[in-house]
Amino acid sequence: MSKSKQALENKEVVQAIVIADSYNDNFQPFTATKPLALLPVANVPLIEYTLETLNQNRVEEVIVFCSQHIDQVKRYIGERQSARCTWSIGMKVTVISSETCRSIGEALRDLDAQNTIRGNVLLLGVDSVTNANLAALLEEHKRLAKLDRGAVMTVVYKEGSRRLRTGNEVLIAMEPRTRRLLFHQRLAQQEKERSFELPLELFLANRDVAVCHGLLDPQIAVCSQAALPLFADNFDFLSRDDFVRGVLINEEILNSRIYVAKLAREEYAMRVNNWQSYHLTSLDVISRWVYPLVPETAISEFRQQYKHCRNNIYRHRRLRLSRLCELDGDVVLGEESDIREGTYLRQTVVGKGCKIGRNCRIVNSFLLDGAVVGDNSVLSHCVLERDVQVGARCNLKPGTVLGEGVQIPDGLVVDGLLLQANEPSADDWGTPVQKIAERAYTIPVLQEDESDSDEEDREAGQWALNQPCTIAPLPERYPASVYEPSDDECDNGLASPVPEDASIFLSEVVESLKRGLADRTNAEYLILEINSSRYAYNMSLCEVNYYVVKAILQIMLQQEGVATNAVGTLRRLLAYFGIVFRNYIRDQDAMMDCLKAFEEMCPISETVRAKIPQLVHFLYEADLIAEEVIIKWYDGLEDDSIKAVLSKLVQWLQESSEEDDDEDDDTEEDD
Repeated sequence: MSKSKQALENKEVVQAIVIADSYNDNFQPFTATKPLALLPVANVPLIEYTLETLNQNRVEEVIVFCSQHIDQVKRYIGERQSARCTWSIGMKVTVISSETCRSIGEALRDLDAQNTIRGNVLLLGVDSVTNANLAALLEEHKRLAKLDRGAVMTVVYKEGSRRLRTGNEVLIAMEPRTRRLLFHQRLAQQEKERSFELPLELFLANRDVAVCHGLLDPQIAVCSQAALPLFADNFDFLSRDDFVRGVLINEEILNSRIYVAKLAREEYAMRVNNWQSYHLTSLDVISRWVYPLVPETAISEFRQQYKHCRNNIYRHRRLRLSRLCELDGDVVLGEESDIREGTYLRQTVVGKGCKIGRNCRIVNSFLLDGAVVGDNSVLSHCVLERDVQVGARCNLKPGTVLGEGVQIPDGLVVDGLLLQANEPSADDWGTPVQKIAERAYTIPVLQEDESDSDEEDREAGQWALNQPCTIAPLPERYPASVYEPSDDECDNGLASPVPEDASIFLSEVVESLKRGLADRTNAEYLILEINSSRYAYNMSLCEVNYYVVKAILQIMLQQEGVATNAVGTLRRLLAYFGIVFRNYIRDQDAMMDCLKAFEEMCPISETVRAKIPQLVHFLYEADLIAEEVIIKWYDGLEDDSIKAVLSKLVQWLQESSEEDDDEDDDTEEDD
């Protein structure tokens, strides 16, 4: 046998296990009729994100283990393979099913019995959304395994930037040099802990111990070949948390150790484990934090699905959209959707074939295919599943989830209920079910004090992992950088960080932009760099908007010929930085931050001071700054000299606005 042929046979096939079920009721009523794998995030099923990520990381074989709605999962994957989607070309995907499995542990025991895993393997859930470099994590685990033959698993965590608990947060202790995991505790979703107890032996037995609080656990791991037999030998390992805890307690007996890998700041990872984390992940995808998995690219297909407009508005090329409706930002409008006049949408996903009537207000809500909303209805933090019908003048309050086929009559107020179309039997829930309408019955939400879980389960973290959690408005203390600033933050103007931090952040933004301009790298990557720096220095969104514009102006002033042609210089810069500029300067508050940056540069630069009318006019003509924002900013200026320079521009804007109003009046009279 030749050496090349032998090397080919000895080459380890890169494998991944995808657990397609959550083994809980957190996504009722959706999972009553559909598999979790087909839950759409920004109109794309979860399984597409998972398989495309694995494909981009050069995984060769994927085993999708499924226990519920098996036929639907097999049919979907078969259809996608027949359609020759991107992940189907170079990656083999196999569905293995067992209707008797009720936990991840049982699933892995079943896979071990079938001898399907031949080496190191990636283990993740279909609900793990990430753009991380999994190939690098796999190689790092292989390196660890060479140094320590007992390295049975590398668990992946992400530094938690949020202060909102989703049930994905953990407290760990590890050896900082080797990153060997020493302690693991899942945090309660309700944030009831006042303090934490770590065993004294932890510090006595280890010279150095690093304690990390609030890490996000996306349920991604790299497993050695010995991991599955450990599950098979220990029937009390029902979840991955059970496995981790069991190995930590019996390290010497099992001769196995677990290591920690932390994702880089620019890498995204989140587990969609309940409706609240579904809400957060959907907005993260819309805001392009999971790049290159962004809505307009038609994930796993060779075509562009949406047109990406300003303020992260994604519009399908085939839809009916009234000119009199308002799209405020972070909106996805699916194919053949119909939105009538007077309707307001913000941070909302509209699926294929949805119909929304006149004068509706829909905020932070998710409408799956075929949903219908009547005139003058209000939806806030809701989920409407397939073919739901909401009548006119209805009010769906935060936390409402309407299952497939639910029909809400006109004028009804639904206050945070989970509803399904058909009456469930008493055996299904064991608690009374309320009839809201002819096709709307309540699904009880289990509260903590009603749980039958014993104290041991609570300590094991199973409560936090499996507790239902409905969509709710984000609390005020939720960091504004991910979505939008709080009202208090914007009303009070720019926040005041530590001056050194602000200065360092600005310098890092300038360096990132200059390096990107010189190398002509993809401008999308600059956004990731800026966001990473922002996390490091705890900057609010208002501050990021301000300093990004200030950084662009500083770079502009360093260009040749800027004194004689400032507008032309800014135009050339924005030809490259335009993606970055539009990502941050999206709504009227952000436009005000932009103009404040111009205002603050006037005392520093005579060029900006002299050319500010032309620069602001250029931004207005380029549709980057709105007329009403310019006028509002002008009215609030305290520097009379700047106000005098801008007076002609503002006068022209006001006169143009009056002429447009007159033309509209004349048109209406002619009609």
